Amino acid sequence: MRISHKLVAATVFIGSVAAYSLNTSDRRTFLSQTAAASVSLVAAPGVAKADGQDTYSDFITTESGLKYKVTKEGTGAVPEPGQTVKAHYTGWLEGFESPKKFDSSRDRNRPFQFRVGAGQVIRGWDESFGAMAVGERRQIIIPPRLGYGDRGAGGIIPGGATLYFDVELLGLL
Repeated sequence: MRISHKLVAATVFIGSVAAYSLNTSDRRTFLSQTAAASVSLVAAPGVAKADGQDTYSDFITTESGLKYKVTKEGTGAVPEPGQTVKAHYTGWLEGFESPKKFDSSRDRNRPFQFRVGAGQVIRGWDESFGAMAVGERRQIIIPPRLGYGDRGAGGIIPGGATLYFDVELLGLL
């Protein structure tokens, strides 16, 4: 979420106008609280919008609820259903680059292989990789119903978790 200086200035201005009708002591308290709130918008923008809707506003949302953003365009072929792909991935809980990374083929320097659309992976992966071109890299956000649902996985991914992945389609086999 981007907070502009104009938004902060408007917040302070509106607070000043509202404080005009208060007595001196109340006005000082009101203005200092308004200024503190404005600083918190800049210092902690993630808190400014509690529901996080604007955090990923540059992502595309599919009909299923999968969200993605292409970070590197691919130039190769798009896999056919049932075709085996080779990919790199890193997965997080609670957002990209959070300290809650749960797995990474990149860290192992060992690409992962699976058949697209064959149910070998979570539905969010089948959907995303089925629409990617070789060489493409994406950030994808997978809602629970396209991930591990309420059951979670392996004691690492809790039930109801939204999953965040950086994925790259390396090739078709």
